Amino acid sequence: MTGETKKTEFKTKTGETLAAALELPAQSPRAFALFAHCFSCTKDIKSARELARALRAAGFAVLRFDFTGLGSSEGDFSNTNFSSNVDDLVSAADYLRTTYSAPSLIIGHSLGGAAALVAAERIPEVKGVAVIGAPAEADHVAMQIGESRAEIEEKGHATVKLAGRPFTIKKQFLDDIENQNVLESASRLKKPLLIMHAPLDQTVGIENATKIFVAAKHPKSFVSLDTADHLLSSPKDAHYAASVLEAWAGRFIDGPAKEIIAATPEPAQSAPAFNGGALAQNISGEPFAVALSIDGYPMLIDAGKEDGGHDLGPNPTRTLEAALAACGVMTIKMYARRKKWNVEDVEIRIRRAKSEDAHVPHLLEKELRITGDLDETQRARLLEIADKCPVHRVLTEGVTVNSRIV
Repeated sequence: MTGETKKTEFKTKTGETLAAALELPAQSPRAFALFAHCFSCTKDIKSARELARALRAAGFAVLRFDFTGLGSSEGDFSNTNFSSNVDDLVSAADYLRTTYSAPSLIIGHSLGGAAALVAAERIPEVKGVAVIGAPAEADHVAMQIGESRAEIEEKGHATVKLAGRPFTIKKQFLDDIENQNVLESASRLKKPLLIMHAPLDQTVGIENATKIFVAAKHPKSFVSLDTADHLLSSPKDAHYAASVLEAWAGRFIDGPAKEIIAATPEPAQSAPAFNGGALAQNISGEPFAVALSIDGYPMLIDAGKEDGGHDLGPNPTRTLEAALAACGVMTIKMYARRKKWNVEDVEIRIRRAKSEDAHVPHLLEKELRITGDLDETQRARLLEIADKCPVHRVLTEGVTVNSRIV
């Protein structure tokens, strides 16, 4: 396994020193990730170590650390709570930002997953959040306290055995978790969310994953961890979770394709002014890849490997299909808003019919999925509206293109 595990530490806002381990790949990291461990666990729990190192092998740098009062970190666990765990995550992100690079991903296991959902709102650089076996409510952890809860309520504290070890739990901990709203944070996330959960999880039931998924907005994904236990005790389960994370995160992190765009030089000063529209430029060293700017928004277009490209981005034909799908969704949402119709989610899928020339399709199949309280007449009307979007009309009514060399 390439890379190294670097022992490090950082300070919280209240002055405690937290112990951490940074998994650094041998090459420049694709992105930095922050890992939040489960309640009363440590950064060195087997699943955290295996998952972080598997991600390291895939090119990610991963910081795992002990929350305040746990493992090798300073502080008194009895004075901590869910809110302080969230603060610790923000402090960890601050450390990465100032020392290396801000985290693009937050990964949380169990209660650490709930904390990750809340902390993500306070870390602007985060591009995606992944939770593993996470509870939908922070006070789910009170179930682990069991009969000691009455003693805590009465005396203000109690010694509770968690994972075979004694911990002092104070009433302030219970008060804090009761005032948290994890599902509200999930609904406000507005960033890619990956939910991984084992159907047979005996600690945090699978219904928690359902609640988080329903509360969150798209883009969101759910992956079953099949027969894994709550702690991902088997290395193969941790490695599987890491492989899913890698594939999922690769769609939106600043990977090689975006680095190529960033490295593309600005147009020469002698080039004519370009105000708005689409600007395409070849990329030096690439056979076909093109740096595309649409009204200043960058993206990458490339040919597939079968055509001699490096498959660094979608090909132009697929991009055209994407424009048709996106335009249809937007047009339906605009129309529904104007009509005050109850349209919740709109999905349009474009499929290219087979033709002799794969890049010149003569038939596109458009499939719509619309959810909301709509009758059949309204649905039929929305189907008509989708075919009236600007891109659809350009494709079906035709357009004249005047070309010249400047």
